Amino acid sequence: MIEFDHVSKRFGSIQALDQLNLQFKPGKIIGLFGPNGAGKSTAMKMIAGLNQPDRGRILVDGQSPRQSRDRIAFLPEIDHLYGWWTLKQAADFMRSFYSDWDDSRYRQLLDFLNLQEDMKIGKISKGQRAKCKLLLVVARRAPYILLDEPLSGIDILTREIIINTLNLDLREGEQTIIISTHEIDDVENLVDEVFFIDQGRIMVSGAAEELKITRGMSLVEIMKEAFRNVQKQA
Repeated sequence: MIEFDHVSKRFGSIQALDQLNLQFKPGKIIGLFGPNGAGKSTAMKMIAGLNQPDRGRILVDGQSPRQSRDRIAFLPEIDHLYGWWTLKQAADFMRSFYSDWDDSRYRQLLDFLNLQEDMKIGKISKGQRAKCKLLLVVARRAPYILLDEPLSGIDILTREIIINTLNLDLREGEQTIIISTHEIDDVENLVDEVFFIDQGRIMVSGAAEELKITRGMSLVEIMKEAFRNVQKQA
């Protein structure tokens, strides 16, 4: 389980996280939803051990994120792959670096995503790069997979393929997938639990289906209502 205990983080005058408390339970697909600048990416980077809280603590199965790095596969929003790499070179690097690399899963997803190992990262389309990035993350057997804005700026067909890949890949009860995004429509029917965040605080959280049934709304509508109320109170 991943726990945030009164976590705060400030960047200059910007309060990215404000006394954030939450728990991500294992074995589920979890949505961390909110507008741009809500604190989603900051929270994801903290789980990955890339940023440290100013106050509070984060625990991954009872340990600090830095102690748990081998249990976490992180897909950042930025394009982090070297342009001169082929997909095979990128996969070879990941295979040598991570002991949980699963070559059979890699081969399966290589075919499913219609990718070729001789593709050069710097020469392919943005949608193809997005698929390559996803492949290199989910080919690991890490207990926690963090996907930060995995659908940002890519075409609708590639989005559908990525969603289908996540459905195909999840080891039920064995892995936790956390998806941080402001584009909720595409993943609404994928997530088990949701956390709506704004201004570094959780506004609404719960089981996705239960929230939709009790409120009689889609997750998109729930987010709009929650944030509309915040703006009225501001």
